[in-house]
Amino acid sequence: MTLTHVWYLIGAFLIGVAILHARERGWARAAFWAIVAAPFLVGDQILDAAKRGSHWPAQAMGAGVLAIALLASRAAPRSTDDAADADARSASAARFGNWLFVPALVIPFVTLAIVLAGKYLPAMAALLDPAQTTLIALAIACAVGLAAALAMTRARPIRGLTEGRRLLDALGWAAVLPMMLATLGTVFARTGVGDAVAQLAGMIVPTDNPIACILTYGLGMVAFTIIMGNAFAAFPVMTAGIGLPLVVGRHGGDPAALGSIGMLTGYCGTLLTPMAANFNIVPAILLDLRDQNGVIRAQWPTAVVLLGVSLVILTLAVYR
Repeated sequence: MTLTHVWYLIGAFLIGVAILHARERGWARAAFWAIVAAPFLVGDQILDAAKRGSHWPAQAMGAGVLAIALLASRAAPRSTDDAADADARSASAARFGNWLFVPALVIPFVTLAIVLAGKYLPAMAALLDPAQTTLIALAIACAVGLAAALAMTRARPIRGLTEGRRLLDALGWAAVLPMMLATLGTVFARTGVGDAVAQLAGMIVPTDNPIACILTYGLGMVAFTIIMGNAFAAFPVMTAGIGLPLVVGRHGGDPAALGSIGMLTGYCGTLLTPMAANFNIVPAILLDLRDQNGVIRAQWPTAVVLLGVSLVILTLAVYR
């Protein structure tokens, strides 16, 4: 099993959501989720065509991005519960009580079990792509968690699709923002933004000072994460611009410590930005908070303290 099979599963789910909207004549929402599903279903073919020098993959993906941007207003978060559904859900929750957490807890435990089995059992290792074991294990665990929820509630399998559609409708366009921002980070890295950052740092920062370089890298990770909403998007830019040429190349820093703790430092920026929609805006939507920035207001002191600690650890670990 490879990561491609996981993408097919996600794509099939999104197509199912699009079909449900189409059956209700929600054409804009159906088109939105169908376009989002396309890269999951035909991503390998698009990549192969691009490697052969064809220009249509980039043009098609660009057209898809513009299309979902135009359709985003129709995919804005909305409530899909009527009074009867809300009452039925409340009654069901009261009946099951804390047992409702079992399907959710199944996911981390099954993921851990599969990862460990893949490491120590040759038969399991042969079934999974060793380069992507953790993500594949997470996908399998989600399927097991869904099966556990269906068995516990005695619901029909279609309920997983309809409830998934309801959740996506509650999130709206924010559900695809992390994917878009991660792609933006790759685009920045490919177009030389990292080199521009290195040149700017060379003019402002005393590059002969190892402490100044590591602090610039850490604070830059935070700043770019705040801008792009995702530490994964900030990482290639800051690592190519400052981390590798200055911290590692010039001052002999440990690249493993730089990468791992640098990502943790970037996540401090995640706690501070509405661009990190999956962490900060989605919970506000799901909890019906009046202040959409309420999550950020509650966690910014933690982010500041964590940033200070992370910078100290980053300096000590990289230049040990």
